[in-house]
Amino acid sequence: MSSFALARVARTRALPVARRAFFTTSLRRTSGPEHEETFEEFSARYEKEFDQVQDVFELQRNLNNAFAYDLVPSPSVITAALRAARRVNDYPTAVRVFEAIKAKVENKTQYEQYVEELKPVREELGVNLAETLYPEGVPRP
Repeated sequence: MSSFALARVARTRALPVARRAFFTTSLRRTSGPEHEETFEEFSARYEKEFDQVQDVFELQRNLNNAFAYDLVPSPSVITAALRAARRVNDYPTAVRVFEAIKAKVENKTQYEQYVEELKPVREELGVNLAETLYPEGVPRP
């Protein structure tokens, strides 16, 4: 065997791996007991998030996050979301916000209350409801 071949074989030999623990015994430092976010804090946080939206991706990500909770966002959060949709020129998402509300509320009366309370904002921004765009019996695209 040539010296070149021996060097090559020596290089490919596996080196021993240092043993590592699969867990840590150190304590995780936290800021104290878990803080439950109140509905008012939730609303203020998402209003701020929607006020800072600069593109469609951020808008849709924030909407997904806001509607992922086991609650219906407040009308002030929905207003901020609709204004953000208008700012980034995303009309379809603005219409779908109302569809998300309809799916999230417990009954039709609650949905109608949201629609009524948000009517001035809808008219100001020119956002129609899906029910207006696609009356019953008309197939959706």
